[in-house]
Amino acid sequence: LPHPPKVITLTTFDLDEYVYDALAAGADGFLLKDTDPAEILRAVHLVAAGSAMLHPTAARRLIDRYHATNQPRATAAQARLERLTPREREVLALLAQGDTNADIATRLAMRESTVKAHVSRILTALEVTNRVQAAIVARDAGLTT
Repeated sequence: LPHPPKVITLTTFDLDEYVYDALAAGADGFLLKDTDPAEILRAVHLVAAGSAMLHPTAARRLIDRYHATNQPRATAAQARLERLTPREREVLALLAQGDTNADIATRLAMRESTVKAHVSRILTALEVTNRVQAAIVARDAGLTT
């Protein structure tokens, strides 16, 4: 969209993965349902004006996690992608777009069994157990949008 809508996630779930998932999906804010109504209104005005807003608890944990790991999520995901060959990265990019093994085989002019072997190697190298987790790593690393 040329002008995507501004979104603030309002939830009862005070979990890091909800914050990350909301931000990864394009949210401009993340608040908990126990947030004071006046603060929610303030967040709406700030986000509408182009700012971002995080619940203080979520912001603190996000900052603490960043400092504790000393490596942002994207950098960590990029480091994991370095374990892959260029061909495996091609396969991963298509996998992350939702292509089936047969689709990938056709697009990359290889046998489906070869794609399956690449996917198996990708899952092992990225230390994930399924295609969805591999796609998330690809997204976090900036391989896909």
